[in-house]
Amino acid sequence: MSKHTREEQLAAFGRLLDILDELREKCPWDRKQTNESLRPNTIEETYELCEAIIQCDDEAIKKELGDVLLHVVFYSKIGDEKGLYDIADVCNALCDKLVFRHPHVFGSVSAETSSQVEQNWEQIKLKEKNGNKTVLAGVPKGLPALVKAFRIQEKACNVGFDWERREQVWDKVKEELAEVIDAMERNDGNDMEAEVGDFIFSIVNAARLYKINPENALERTNQKFIRRFNYIEQQAHDRQKPLKEMSLAEMDELWNEAKALGL
Repeated sequence: MSKHTREEQLAAFGRLLDILDELREKCPWDRKQTNESLRPNTIEETYELCEAIIQCDDEAIKKELGDVLLHVVFYSKIGDEKGLYDIADVCNALCDKLVFRHPHVFGSVSAETSSQVEQNWEQIKLKEKNGNKTVLAGVPKGLPALVKAFRIQEKACNVGFDWERREQVWDKVKEELAEVIDAMERNDGNDMEAEVGDFIFSIVNAARLYKINPENALERTNQKFIRRFNYIEQQAHDRQKPLKEMSLAEMDELWNEAKALGL
């Protein structure tokens, strides 16, 4: 349960709007900002929020959510100054979309599972005025490739283009792996890149079918590698021996030590 009442929450949001109005008027830095100048910072703030979530750091999540919210309010303020839209338009557009896309909550459509909700979403988005004209049109072009692959597969699945049984995906994974190995053995640079891409795409598909988010899975492995490699580096420092002077066998031994320690 929230520690603040709805009135207190709305008052806090109103305070933020008032502060930004004053900053936009009186602060030289805030006054000169545009959508284009803010965009790189928005990307950075979003990644910082993601990092806080990965670290399960609630205080950091609260802080980074505030930074992201500031950008939402800032863009809305710029839109208001241009006479295009303000924060009320942004909120109302979002509310209208949420109501429209949740007929199982605000209408008479039935959806008992999250997968049914997702399938309904894709059909609804295709019908929306000025909405996506094709199933995959809603996947942002600027998404990182791994995330984009997952979203593409989700959207295709939601209109019925998927394996009948998830176990069938492993034949595809094995097929793509064999093609990677063949391309590597032939040392065909262009073909190697294409086949590695196909193999990764098939692994992402397998993860999706088994309810694993590949982005989260890969980041978990990244963090594990960082912890274990940092252990190797620290041990090398303690032994006053540069990493470049250590043999692979020595580093493997330290890696296994880190693994045994649960790093």
